[in-house]
Amino acid sequence: MHKAKQPLYRKVNTTARGVHHNFGGDFRDVRHRISAGDGIVETLGMHKGVRRGLDYTPLFRFLLSRAGCKWDEVYSEAVARLDRNAPIFWLVALREADAQAFVRTGEASYFSGLKVDADGILRMVDPSAGPDTLVPKCPCCTHTFNGVPFTRHYQQELVPLVSATRVA
Repeated sequence: MHKAKQPLYRKVNTTARGVHHNFGGDFRDVRHRISAGDGIVETLGMHKGVRRGLDYTPLFRFLLSRAGCKWDEVYSEAVARLDRNAPIFWLVALREADAQAFVRTGEASYFSGLKVDADGILRMVDPSAGPDTLVPKCPCCTHTFNGVPFTRHYQQELVPLVSATRVA
Protein backbone atom coordinates (compact mmCIF):
# COMPACT_ATOMS: atom_id res chain seq x y z
CA MET A 1 0.00 0.00 0.00
CA HIS A 2 1.46 3.36 -1.08
CA LYS A 3 1.14 6.35 1.15
CA ALA A 4 0.01 9.53 -0.60
CA LYS A 5 2.68 12.22 -0.71
CA GLN A 6 2.18 15.42 1.23
CA PRO A 7 1.08 18.50 -0.71
CA LEU A 8 3.77 21.05 -1.54
CA TYR A 9 1.92 23.89 0.19
CA ARG A 10 0.50 24.51 3.64
CA LYS A 11 -2.20 26.63 5.11
CA VAL A 12 -1.08 29.59 7.17
CA ASN A 13 -2.75 30.28 10.50
CA THR A 14 -5.26 32.90 9.46
CA THR A 15 -6.85 33.37 12.88
CA ALA A 16 -3.74 34.47 14.77
CA ARG A 17 -3.47 38.01 16.07
CA GLY A 18 -1.81 40.48 13.80
CA VAL A 19 -1.95 38.18 10.75
CA HIS A 20 -3.91 39.81 7.96
CA HIS A 21 -4.47 37.85 4.77
CA ASN A 22 -6.56 40.42 2.97
CA PHE A 23 -9.85 39.07 4.28
CA GLY A 24 -12.66 41.52 4.36
CA GLY A 25 -15.98 42.58 3.02
CA ASP A 26 -15.05 43.49 -0.53
CA PHE A 27 -18.48 42.64 -1.88
CA ARG A 28 -20.22 43.76 1.31
CA ASP A 29 -18.92 47.28 0.81
CA VAL A 30 -19.56 47.47 -2.93
CA ARG A 31 -23.01 45.95 -3.33
CA HIS A 32 -24.93 48.82 -1.70
CA ARG A 33 -23.24 51.43 -3.88
CA ILE A 34 -24.62 49.84 -7.05
CA SER A 35 -28.14 50.50 -8.17
CA ALA A 36 -30.24 47.35 -7.82
CA GLY A 37 -32.46 48.46 -10.70
CA ASP A 38 -29.61 48.01 -13.17
CA GLY A 39 -29.44 44.27 -12.56
CA ILE A 40 -25.67 44.50 -12.09
CA VAL A 41 -25.76 43.30 -8.49
CA GLU A 42 -26.75 39.79 -9.56
CA THR A 43 -23.85 39.55 -12.01
CA LEU A 44 -21.14 40.61 -9.57
CA GLY A 45 -19.14 37.72 -8.15
CA MET A 46 -18.01 37.03 -4.64
CA HIS A 47 -14.34 36.65 -5.72
CA LYS A 48 -14.40 32.85 -5.76
CA GLY A 49 -10.90 32.42 -7.21
CA VAL A 50 -9.05 34.39 -4.51
CA ARG A 51 -6.66 32.17 -2.56
CA ARG A 52 -5.50 33.45 0.81
CA GLY A 53 -3.43 31.96 3.57
CA LEU A 54 -1.32 29.49 1.56
CA ASP A 55 2.43 29.09 2.04
CA TYR A 56 4.44 27.56 -0.81
CA THR A 57 7.74 27.22 1.07
CA PRO A 58 7.59 23.39 0.83
CA LEU A 59 7.32 23.75 -2.96
CA PHE A 60 10.33 26.05 -3.13
CA ARG A 61 12.43 23.65 -1.05
CA PHE A 62 11.28 20.75 -3.22
CA LEU A 63 12.32 22.57 -6.40
CA LEU A 64 15.70 23.52 -4.96
CA SER A 65 16.34 19.92 -3.92
CA ARG A 66 15.63 18.77 -7.49
CA ALA A 67 18.19 21.07 -9.16
CA GLY A 68 20.14 18.93 -11.62
CA CYS A 69 17.19 16.63 -12.38
CA LYS A 70 15.07 16.40 -15.53
CA TRP A 71 12.53 19.20 -15.65
CA ASP A 72 9.68 17.08 -17.03
CA GLU A 73 9.87 14.66 -14.09
CA VAL A 74 10.18 17.44 -11.51
CA TYR A 75 7.28 19.37 -13.03
CA SER A 76 4.94 16.37 -13.21
CA GLU A 77 5.61 15.45 -9.56
CA ALA A 78 5.17 19.05 -8.38
CA VAL A 79 1.90 19.60 -10.27
CA ALA A 80 0.46 16.39 -8.81
CA ARG A 81 1.08 17.73 -5.30
CA LEU A 82 -0.18 21.31 -5.78
CA ASP A 83 -3.53 23.06 -5.90
CA ARG A 84 -2.42 25.05 -8.99
CA ASN A 85 0.78 25.23 -11.02
CA ALA A 86 1.40 29.01 -11.07
CA PRO A 87 3.66 29.09 -7.94
CA ILE A 88 6.17 26.81 -9.69
CA PHE A 89 6.99 29.58 -12.12
CA TRP A 90 7.61 32.10 -9.36
CA LEU A 91 11.03 30.41 -9.03
CA VAL A 92 11.52 28.55 -12.31
CA ALA A 93 12.18 30.43 -15.56
CA LEU A 94 11.57 28.54 -18.77
CA ARG A 95 13.33 31.18 -20.88
CA GLU A 96 16.86 32.45 -20.31
CA ALA A 97 15.64 36.07 -20.47
CA ASP A 98 13.33 35.52 -17.47
CA ALA A 99 16.00 33.94 -15.22
CA GLN A 100 16.88 35.76 -11.98
CA ALA A 101 19.67 34.98 -9.49
CA PHE A 102 17.25 35.19 -6.55
CA VAL A 103 13.52 35.68 -6.10
CA ARG A 104 11.75 37.49 -3.29
CA THR A 105 8.79 35.39 -2.13
CA GLY A 106 7.78 37.30 0.97
CA GLU A 107 8.59 40.43 2.91
CA ALA A 108 12.01 39.13 3.91
CA SER A 109 12.20 35.69 2.24
CA TYR A 110 14.42 35.05 -0.76
CA PHE A 111 15.06 31.86 -2.73
CA SER A 112 17.51 30.92 -5.47
CA GLY A 113 16.21 31.47 -8.97
CA LEU A 114 15.95 28.35 -11.13
CA LYS A 115 15.93 27.88 -14.88
CA VAL A 116 15.47 25.06 -17.36
CA ASP A 117 18.52 24.71 -19.61
CA ALA A 118 18.59 23.66 -23.28
CA ASP A 119 18.89 19.99 -22.29
CA GLY A 120 15.74 20.10 -20.15
CA ILE A 121 17.59 20.02 -16.84
CA LEU A 122 16.55 22.19 -13.88
CA ARG A 123 19.50 24.40 -12.86
CA MET A 124 20.20 27.23 -10.43
CA VAL A 125 20.63 30.55 -12.19
CA ASP A 126 23.52 31.61 -9.96
CA PRO A 127 24.90 28.89 -7.66
CA SER A 128 27.28 31.40 -6.03
CA ALA A 129 24.39 33.47 -4.61
CA GLY A 130 23.89 32.79 -0.92
CA PRO A 131 23.03 34.28 2.46
CA ASP A 132 26.56 35.70 2.70
CA THR A 133 26.28 37.59 -0.59
CA LEU A 134 23.03 39.45 0.16
CA VAL A 135 22.47 42.49 2.37
CA PRO A 136 19.13 43.02 4.17
CA LYS A 137 17.02 45.97 3.07
CA CYS A 138 16.00 46.95 6.61
CA PRO A 139 17.44 46.47 10.12
CA CYS A 140 14.22 45.24 11.75
CA CYS A 141 13.46 42.00 9.86
CA THR A 142 15.22 38.66 9.75
CA HIS A 143 15.95 38.18 6.05
CA THR A 144 16.43 34.61 4.84
CA PHE A 145 17.85 33.05 1.70
CA ASN A 146 16.61 29.49 1.09
CA GLY A 147 15.59 29.39 4.75
CA VAL A 148 19.01 30.46 6.10
CA PRO A 149 19.33 33.93 7.73
CA PHE A 150 21.53 36.47 5.95
CA THR A 151 25.02 36.55 7.45
CA ARG A 152 25.70 40.16 6.47
CA HIS A 153 24.20 42.91 8.59
CA TYR A 154 22.13 45.87 7.49
CA GLN A 155 24.23 48.68 5.99
CA GLN A 156 22.39 51.82 4.90
CA GLU A 157 24.86 52.72 2.14
CA LEU A 158 24.51 49.29 0.47
CA VAL A 159 20.73 49.19 0.36
CA PRO A 160 19.20 50.25 -2.98
CA LEU A 161 15.68 51.53 -3.39
CA VAL A 162 14.51 48.00 -4.32
CA SER A 163 14.71 44.78 -2.30
CA ALA A 164 17.88 43.06 -1.04
CA THR A 165 21.00 43.65 -3.04
CA ARG A 166 23.80 41.28 -3.90
CA VAL A 167 27.30 42.33 -3.00
CA ALA A 168 30.30 40.65 -4.64
